[in-house]
Amino acid sequence: MNDPAPQGGESLSYRDAGVDIDRGNALVRRIGPVARSTLRPEVLSEIGGFGGLCEIPAGYRHPVLVAATDGVGTKLKLASECGRHDGVGIDLVAMCVNDLIVCGAEPLFFLDYYATGKLGLEVAETVIGGIAGGCREAGCALIGGETAEMPGMYGGGDYDLAGFAVGVVERDGIISPERVAAGDRLIGLASSGPHSNGYSLIRRIVEVSGADLAAPFAGGSLGGALLAPTRIYVRAVAAMAVRLRLHGLAHITGGGISENLPRMLPEGMTARLEAGSWPEPEIFHWLQRRGNVARGEMLRTFNCGLGMIVCLAREDEADALAILREAGEEAFAIGTVAPGDDSGATVVID
Repeated sequence: MNDPAPQGGESLSYRDAGVDIDRGNALVRRIGPVARSTLRPEVLSEIGGFGGLCEIPAGYRHPVLVAATDGVGTKLKLASECGRHDGVGIDLVAMCVNDLIVCGAEPLFFLDYYATGKLGLEVAETVIGGIAGGCREAGCALIGGETAEMPGMYGGGDYDLAGFAVGVVERDGIISPERVAAGDRLIGLASSGPHSNGYSLIRRIVEVSGADLAAPFAGGSLGGALLAPTRIYVRAVAAMAVRLRLHGLAHITGGGISENLPRMLPEGMTARLEAGSWPEPEIFHWLQRRGNVARGEMLRTFNCGLGMIVCLAREDEADALAILREAGEEAFAIGTVAPGDDSGATVVID
């Protein structure tokens, strides 16, 4: 039985409920050109369909698809407070594609999900422009996405982001812990800052310390240092993989060095890092001082200056460092893989 229509009331529309379909369509028209700028030859569809189509690149004998998903987290709150939305799209792509490459995959395509209380065209266009920029840097195509306007779920112009990336790897080229052996060397690739992790703690430190996000810091502002986009390591890792056999890769994300580095190690092995073997950006020292954060807590929350750690044979270390530096990365020899001891520790900093 149908509910009776209200008598004498005004006719309600979706726009009256807070959702503007025309504004959403306008965004799709605006982002079309930037999405097309990311396309690879394998892409078979245009933005705006119900699904994105992409072939597997030619030349793979036994291709295995690899998928990853992530978000930007409460860094988005900081971006809104600073009125800077250009970098968070890069963050979104980076967090996904950097996860793909640790098993040897080549990123193929990316999709985004943008949810907001009220769609602001300028902000959304800026964010998605950053997503497209990240895709171009990673060599993957932005083949689709979804924009959801949800009044009542999000307040005003607040927004959230999620990303989804798919890559491909030759089955016999999958990088797994079985490759790692005692005596292997560890190389750290410099991060650009906190990347997209630990921002609930960062925002708390800013709050309790009374810090001014507009205050000068390291040649820019404090807010600028905290919002530096996550570094994308796809091209540098690919350059190494073409010439060297990589034994392991660890993307240093949530959980920091302490929690992520062990994920690439086989059981019974320990990563022994050399204290002081890599420089920590000043922003981490600032966070530790202002928040009175214990060193152990820093290492299990933040990347502390290393966004990716590579494991390979000792004889390949010099070549790897040269390749990475040629690719524009700051890279440092930071330690060795060793058999575990009675302590059970999987990461030790000597």
